[in-house]
Amino acid sequence: MYAIVDIETTGGHASSNGITEIAIHIHNGERVVKHFTTLLNPQKAIPQFITALTGIDNSMVANAPTFDEVAPVIYDMLKDVVFVAHNVNFDYSFVFHHLKKYGYVLNVKKLCTVRLSRKVIPGLPSYSLGKLCESIGITTHNRHRADGDAQATVQLFEHLLALGGLSHIDKMLKRTSAEHWLPIHLDKHIIDALPNSPGVYYFHNNKGKILYVGKAVDIKKRVTSHFTHNDDGKRRQYFLQQVTNITYTLCANELHALVLESTEIKKLWPPFNYSQKQPMQKFALYCFEDNVGYKRLAIDKRKKNLPALYCFNTLNEGLVLLRKMTEQFELNQKLCFIDKTVITAEEKSTITPPHLYNHKVQQALTALEQQLPSFAVLDEGLTPNDQLCLLIEKGSFWGMGYISNTSTALDINTIKENIEPYMDNDFIRNTIFNYAEQYPEKKIVFN
Repeated sequence: MYAIVDIETTGGHASSNGITEIAIHIHNGERVVKHFTTLLNPQKAIPQFITALTGIDNSMVANAPTFDEVAPVIYDMLKDVVFVAHNVNFDYSFVFHHLKKYGYVLNVKKLCTVRLSRKVIPGLPSYSLGKLCESIGITTHNRHRADGDAQATVQLFEHLLALGGLSHIDKMLKRTSAEHWLPIHLDKHIIDALPNSPGVYYFHNNKGKILYVGKAVDIKKRVTSHFTHNDDGKRRQYFLQQVTNITYTLCANELHALVLESTEIKKLWPPFNYSQKQPMQKFALYCFEDNVGYKRLAIDKRKKNLPALYCFNTLNEGLVLLRKMTEQFELNQKLCFIDKTVITAEEKSTITPPHLYNHKVQQALTALEQQLPSFAVLDEGLTPNDQLCLLIEKGSFWGMGYISNTSTALDINTIKENIEPYMDNDFIRNTIFNYAEQYPEKKIVFN
């Protein structure tokens, strides 16, 4: 038995919106044997654009039953049947959410007539309900009203059955099938082709734009988990409507995937990634020689083409470090731009001569460099002939890539020639430091 369902709502996601109308046609595979439809009072205002689309306004639902009043009837009709709808995940998410709200847990198989139509009648320019019905000669009435669209879906369903759709339905309803939980525009073959390997995966929309970047120890398993749980929130519902393709990059291990994911999120700025979107390090420590010959230290905004001695997320973080250096090595705070008042003629006569002062600056920089380690982490690569290499230079992430596993006397310059430079950030740096501490045998330290 099948329940062919259509609803009208006050908005696009179940958690914050109500149902204004519902229609259910119970179908035995040959004909409709039971029918139920009603307007519903959503207990909230219907937006004007929804009224313009459906024709349902606030006055029409003012005296209609609320969902809790008809929930027992709806649950009784749906509890033992296959839930069928055009873009089933949308309708199901609303009905599931509102039934659960009033104590009824719906747990039935779902069947999407969009996906079924693509299998039975491939190659059509559009699979929206209106255009699909027009393509195959089904006359529709009362569009964008629950019962009108449900009746059109009934005729479509019967047409698909007549064309041999039952064999596809049997496969789609199997527990191992992905058809009932996949996003409407995502082909099952894309999921089937994903590897059970570590890597970074990318969700794309129909224009190829990357919507989300994730990392996984098992790409197929992790990607599948995005779609197999019921989440009626706005973010997830919009996400499901957008995803049309998935690509991936294989990684040697989870560490590689973690670093690549972080880099890609900051480079691509995908709209559905919310974590790791902190600003890049904005400030840096620089050293330059002024026209009198003094080496001067300064904290400034990070420059793209000027090598920094060390980087900071905030100005205050940099100034704290620089103050410690001035105190420890007796550096002049005005020459370090901590005190930004003008150096008077009298003060100039008391400042240590450049050659002696510069020696103290160099001592401070040497001490800083000794605190900032340079090392590489080596791990297994994608093939037996290579190994993954991640390089930390002077406390900052320099880059990563694959090098030959026959390399013996590795030095920092040789590694740089064979790996790709990456942008440094706190998350990556801390991840590599923690990994090196956990697996010291994989760490090569450079003096």
